[in-house]
Amino acid sequence: MGPILRRGTPSPRLGDAGRTGWLYRVEGVTDELALFPLNTVVFPGVTVPLHVFEDRYRALVRDLLRIEDPAERVFGTVAIREGYEVGDHGAQSLFRVGVLMQLTEVERNEDGTFDVVAVGRERIRLDGVRHSGEYALGTVEVLPEPADVVPEEVADLARATFTAYRAVLSEIAGDPFSGTLPTDPVYLGWTLAACAPLPMAERQGLLEADGATERLVDVTDLLRSELEAMNVISSLPATEVARTRWSPN
Repeated sequence: MGPILRRGTPSPRLGDAGRTGWLYRVEGVTDELALFPLNTVVFPGVTVPLHVFEDRYRALVRDLLRIEDPAERVFGTVAIREGYEVGDHGAQSLFRVGVLMQLTEVERNEDGTFDVVAVGRERIRLDGVRHSGEYALGTVEVLPEPADVVPEEVADLARATFTAYRAVLSEIAGDPFSGTLPTDPVYLGWTLAACAPLPMAERQGLLEADGATERLVDVTDLLRSELEAMNVISSLPATEVARTRWSPN
């Protein structure tokens, strides 16, 4: 079985390694990248289905499709801060750390919209935004994942905590997951971060965590808090109840 997936949300899947289209995996190097801000936090290794209907992002997809090499069809995504409108893409409305995305599947609809799939690559840091043409461009820097030897007990505790959370959720509403957790601790951290039913601030904190060990410790603590709340109130997590339909643009 593949990596564990959460139905109806971006699904964790291992991204490609090596060169990342318009950017390279070189610390300190900056470049401009087309931006597609979302109202959720995306993680490396996660596949994201998007229905693209806004004119500016339809233009972005068309521009990407003009690139001959599929590996070069990349853009950046950062989460829109709570309290701002989806269409407000000034620098103050966006988190600074996001993800480099590669366009992998495109379906053009008769009405001019697109249904696309993109996969998360490396993290990026947004240093500036400028508006040129139909969509925003961001000055970004690739943030390589820090070298980190994850203690076995940290990874084991994270797996056990998620397994317990999954069991309780299954009793309440049926198992919303399929597949198995990855063994690699880096991918394990990204997968648990993507699957955990957390508010945006906590998800952004997991994205910005300084290495796999810190991320696994943090997501374990967050899942344990969720478990404690679920044991007191036998209902879906509050963040699950409040979750709205995926609306990226």
